Formats: sequence, C-alpha cells, structure tokens
Amino acid sequence: MTFIEKIKSAQAKTNSKLCIGLDTALANVPEFLHGESNPVLAFNKAIIDATKDLACAYKPNLAYYEAYGAKGIEALEGTLTHIPSDIFTIADVKRGDIGATSDQYALAYQELYPFDSVTISPYMGSDSVQSFLGREDRGVFFLGLTSNQGAKDFQYLELQNGKKLYEEVTDKVREWSKAKKNCGLVVGATKASELKALRERAPELPFLVPGIGAQGGSLRDVLEANGNGIALINVSRAVCGASKGKDFAEAARAAAEKLVEEMR
Repeated sequence: MTFIEKIKSAQAKTNSKLCIGLDTALANVPEFLHGESNPVLAFNKAIIDATKDLACAYKPNLAYYEAYGAKGIEALEGTLTHIPSDIFTIADVKRGDIGATSDQYALAYQELYPFDSVTISPYMGSDSVQSFLGREDRGVFFLGLTSNQGAKDFQYLELQNGKKLYEEVTDKVREWSKAKKNCGLVVGATKASELKALRERAPELPFLVPGIGAQGGSLRDVLEANGNGIALINVSRAVCGASKGKDFAEAARAAAEKLVEEMR
C-alpha cells in the first residue's frame, strides 16, 4: 500500500484517528517491571496489546531509545516488531541534514527499521529531504507549525513574499509531495486556528497532530479545525502515563477508549 492508503486502511480498521506516542522513559516504567530483561520493551508490548484495536498508529520517539544505548535500540526493534503490520508506524526522529547524511538516515528508518513514516525538519531545504521521498510506501511528516512555546522564535516570521515561514514550509511540502504523494505535515494541537487555515491551504496532506492533553491542546478544537482532512492525533502521556501501578495497561486502554469515543 502507499503511504496514504496505509493511513486510511489503519484508520478504517480501528475507526480511530488515535496515534499513541511511545515516549517511554525508563523512569516512567512501573517499578514492578524493572526486573524484566528489558523493562521499556515489556512496557511497550503491554501498551500495544492493550490498545492495538483502538490506535491507528504508534509513534516511538527515538530520543527515549537512543538514550539507553544498546538496550534502548533493542527495545525499539522489539517494539516495532510487536506492532501489528496493519497499524501505521511513525519514527519520530526529526532528522534533517545534508544529502549524504540523509541517505544514511533514510536507510536506517525506512529499510533497517521499516517504519511507515518518519518526522523530518525541512529547514535545510530540498536536497536534505530528497533521500526520504523516493518510495510511495514510505512517508515523511515535516515539521510545519509545532506546539511548543519556542515555535514563535522562527515559525511565525514573515517573509518578503508576505507569507509566514510555516506557510511557506506548507507550500513547499505540497510541492515535494506531488510526485509520490508521500508527505505530511506536523501541526501542533495548541494551534487550532492556524490548523484550520493550514487544512484549507493543504487539504490533501495528512497532518500529524501532537499536543493533546498534557500540552494543552483541545481534541474537540482539533477535530473541528481539521474537518474532513486526514489526521493522526498523537497522545502520549495521557495514555501511557495513565497509571504507574500494575494496572498501567488497563488504565492506558481506558484512557485510549475515552479519547477514541470522543473522536467518533
């Protein structure tokens, strides 16, 4: 399936737009799992088993795995293997470098670890992203308008052509996506009014929307702003951190069910 087809298929299967962010820091893994040979992997497997009929996508953030060295990479590999093949996967790597280096990143996160998509910073321009755009079955979510406070430092700058920088990025991502329709945009949930305008500007692009819950984004506002566009709504702490006790998986499922019900 193509990038777009796999997103649509996973969403149809689960009747859900929920993407669960597997930002699994060892410090947040329940204490009783610390006796496992790989506590992070044990935690992730339990979360996936509890929510795989509710989540259309899973998004491991690579920082939480790279920080633990070989054990972290082992957890990443095991997590990716454990995710059902008909559920969409996102490697949240936020890479962005010159062409030769990007070749290696693309090899890593499209081939060695066969994620369906990656997150990429577009700010070094077209030659830094082409390595990721060669396959119809692998997609890229480019950082467009992010949910953090520091987004205002650069993303809202007005250019000589009258556009905001994030609007120029959106238009460029649309250009990059024309050939294989394998591009999407990261748009923060805390920017609902801008999200609505970006949805009108780029109706065909899938949006990856982080920032619901702990960061203050409103699920209702995001759904209304997105309209009928394709969106993966990412939630991390509100699901994976619902409990630190032995009932963590059950609590995660309950939190996911509540979110999915509200989406439906």
